[in-house]
Amino acid sequence: MKKITIHNYPLDNIDTDRIIPGKYTKTLNPQDLIDHCLEDLDLTFKGRVSKGDFLAGGNNFGCGSSREQAPLALKLSGIDTIIAKSFARIFYRNAINIGLQLLEIPEFDISESTVNGNFDEKTGKIRINDRDYLSKPLPSIMKSIIDNGGLVAYLKKYKQYRIN
Repeated sequence: MKKITIHNYPLDNIDTDRIIPGKYTKTLNPQDLIDHCLEDLDLTFKGRVSKGDFLAGGNNFGCGSSREQAPLALKLSGIDTIIAKSFARIFYRNAINIGLQLLEIPEFDISESTVNGNFDEKTGKIRINDRDYLSKPLPSIMKSIIDNGGLVAYLKKYKQYRIN
């Protein structure tokens, strides 16, 4: 199992405007997305996140507008995986398309703002303080897209969808 750090925001309906404010979505500079990611929710986020960290939210994570910059800002900030009780559909697809791993775990419930745990990539199981959480499995095509770095990289490699 891989050791992980989870930054927890146990709120429902964290929308794309809270992930990256609209005024920063027209930039071509990735650093602007990093600098302002989650600033309306947590001004300390940028300074606390390390490459490979996980982020957790509540129900309907990523609701709001369809901007791809929201999952991209999280990925550029170092977030490797997002855990949520449920995801807004367009955010879910945008995240997969850029190769950002998502774990849907309806019973995920921790109170700490930051917690360490372990993650089994093969099973989708997270262990925190002797409690196990199992994510809903992704369809194999979506898992393959994520594993290949996103939809563009996947299509460059395979030239078509390969459904097993």
